[in-house]
Amino acid sequence: MTMELPELGEALFRVLVTGDAKLAAEVVHPRNTNREAAVAPAACALPGPRGTLASGAWMRAAFSDLSFPVSRVLHEGDRVWVRLRMQGTHTGPFVRYRDGRLDQAVPPTGRKIDFEQVHLLDIRDGQVVRHEAVRDDIGMLGQLGVFPPSPAVGARMMAWRLSGKASRAAAAISAEATRAANSLPGD
Repeated sequence: MTMELPELGEALFRVLVTGDAKLAAEVVHPRNTNREAAVAPAACALPGPRGTLASGAWMRAAFSDLSFPVSRVLHEGDRVWVRLRMQGTHTGPFVRYRDGRLDQAVPPTGRKIDFEQVHLLDIRDGQVVRHEAVRDDIGMLGQLGVFPPSPAVGARMMAWRLSGKASRAAAAISAEATRAANSLPGD
């Protein structure tokens, strides 16, 4: 089934929310690259639908009721721009990685996130072949109490790091992202 470009842009975010491997195979080109995977588990940098499925698992591990309400989709030629909000509740550890290793782990705060993003998608053969984004990550970290640092959240993050909980959370989330990457039909 071939999707119109606006629908294709929105479908990519349905994959992130649902982890639907069949939809991922339909929407994401086998050679898809995700520039934003630099702060995610290593599996998120895998090409094609596998990386997209891993990215969704990583985000869902941190944010229950994850959603991406789309406010506008524009397209020209083989490019799609999607303006949306990322929303959810921080009920699991939010782990950021650098070079595939733990960089920062924010223990669950129970706080809501709601911030704007703009995504640029390149399309080839009716599928997303490249993804990059402009996100308000500082705004999100502010909503979590990390930036500027809340003393309570800072103390919890330090306690998590010293107790080993941060490393265990990073390993568990990396493993979940890898499981999601391997969930394509035919695996």
